[in-house]
Amino acid sequence: MSPATTVIEVRTAPHVHSGRSVEVIMRNVVYALLPMAFYSVWLFGLSAAFLIATTTGACLLIEHLCCGAAERESSIGDYSAAITGLLLGLTLPPALPLWMAVVGAFIAIAPGKMIFGGLGFNVFNPALVGRAFLQAAFPSAITTYTPAQAMHRFTEFIPTTLAIPFLKAAPLKDWIAQVRVDGFTGATPLMLQKFEHVTTDTWSLFLGTRAGSAGETSALLILLGGVYLIVRKMMDWRIPAAMLLGALALSGCYYLSNPAKYPSQLFVLFSGGLMLGAIFMATDPVASPVTPRGMWIYGILMGVITVVIRFEGGLAEGVMYAILLGNGLSPLIDNLTQPRTYGAGKRMFGKEAAAK
Repeated sequence: MSPATTVIEVRTAPHVHSGRSVEVIMRNVVYALLPMAFYSVWLFGLSAAFLIATTTGACLLIEHLCCGAAERESSIGDYSAAITGLLLGLTLPPALPLWMAVVGAFIAIAPGKMIFGGLGFNVFNPALVGRAFLQAAFPSAITTYTPAQAMHRFTEFIPTTLAIPFLKAAPLKDWIAQVRVDGFTGATPLMLQKFEHVTTDTWSLFLGTRAGSAGETSALLILLGGVYLIVRKMMDWRIPAAMLLGALALSGCYYLSNPAKYPSQLFVLFSGGLMLGAIFMATDPVASPVTPRGMWIYGILMGVITVVIRFEGGLAEGVMYAILLGNGLSPLIDNLTQPRTYGAGKRMFGKEAAAK
């Protein structure tokens, strides 16, 4: 009788798998974004609904076509294109013409993601790449805001929504007068504070009953979405915490130096796109550092840059540029914060490394 044969299977680490695939994680991010999308529809009506649907649908279609052009299987089933479309739509003003939204979606997916090789290879957050292009190409449209909770928002579009490409739409001031929104100036809380030194009520900022981009209005819903992902262990809390802490610390210094000129820390945290950017964009797992120390450096850096642009720059908002700059520095931050291998000597740089 022959002896029993024992087969030993050797595999590389990690040996324990959580059971969560990319699709599962991405799908849960979509779940976390949906309350903000629905809330923006409630605030701004049909225009917001069609804007978000357009950016999401366009991103899915463009990624599918890019995969076909590259002769590989479509990757729209991993939900990453849906997330890009949702985030892009949520960062845009509800009055943006839909054809511009399609252009932004194309830039976000084609050069912003697929040209690098698709999911897992993009250097920058794709949604912000698309929005940055729109900011540069259509600066007037991207800074045109409309009032929240306007009358007839569920029965008629904002006039600019269905504007024909490259043709001037009907004046928004006439539409605003028709929907009976008294005293609306077309400015967001950040614009009012920076250019007119008028500070919006903090509670209104927290709940989101104000003008702004479709998804940046309610800090409460953004926080709840982030908490959901952190509790499910699908997001590292260090990056949003570091970014908000960096913005909080620097804005506090500004406020203490001149309370009459600069807003409070709570205003800085709850206004504009800081909360949305810190929780859902700066945490892009591909474009952010992976080391714990690197995450803190990365987040604090972006929070500081955001406040500097807001207070010292010519723009009212700086979150988009701060995150894109952070994405660009992410590989360097990762390289400088790698933990020392057990038993290895101290890492050397510059002349010391050359001499070695």
